Amino acid sequence: DDLHLAIHAMTTDRIVLFATNGKAYTLKADAIPRGRGDGQPVRLLLELTNEDAVVAMFVHQDGAKWLLASTDGKGFVVKGEDLLAEKRTGKQVLNVDPPVEAAACVPVEGDSVAVIGENRKLLVFPLEQVPEMVRGRGVQLQAYRDGGLSDVRVFARSEGLSWTLGGRTRTEADLRPWLGNRAGAGKAPPNGFPRSNRFD
Repeated sequence: DDLHLAIHAMTTDRIVLFATNGKAYTLKADAIPRGRGDGQPVRLLLELTNEDAVVAMFVHQDGAKWLLASTDGKGFVVKGEDLLAEKRTGKQVLNVDPPVEAAACVPVEGDSVAVIGENRKLLVFPLEQVPEMVRGRGVQLQAYRDGGLSDVRVFARSEGLSWTLGGRTRTEADLRPWLGNRAGAGKAPPNGFPRSNRFD
């Protein structure tokens, strides 16, 4: 095994985990075993099956919003409060039917959405085109003939779109070639965009 995710939290925090089954789970930080040995599997702390993997993990903050997206390119914005689950079984937020899975849960910080598909097409459109929902399948963020969604990010267009490559951050300021409307196909990304098709 290797390290999948690491976050800084205090014992009073609530930690949200979002999984490939579209469910959100909540862990109280003080219920997590202290750091000796290998720790305890998250699957034992929550009712998470072996078929489901953790997509994102973060400390809940009041007022925060998140963009959820599935492998077929659908998604919506959700309030952080709507991701909190009372039970160990979690809370269904993004509706997915196999083989479609939840693929992303990214912070909403900015006014634009960048989405890239497995077909290596990049599309940038205004965040206001994505609805805010409590649960559901969402709307089509990007259209695909082949494959599905690789990665998505919410960013401030005035700051440009950044990605990490080889330990360095690169920013594309002129995004006009990739601007469009939600559910468009997009175009090949800028030169130097990671082969992994991910922003970081």
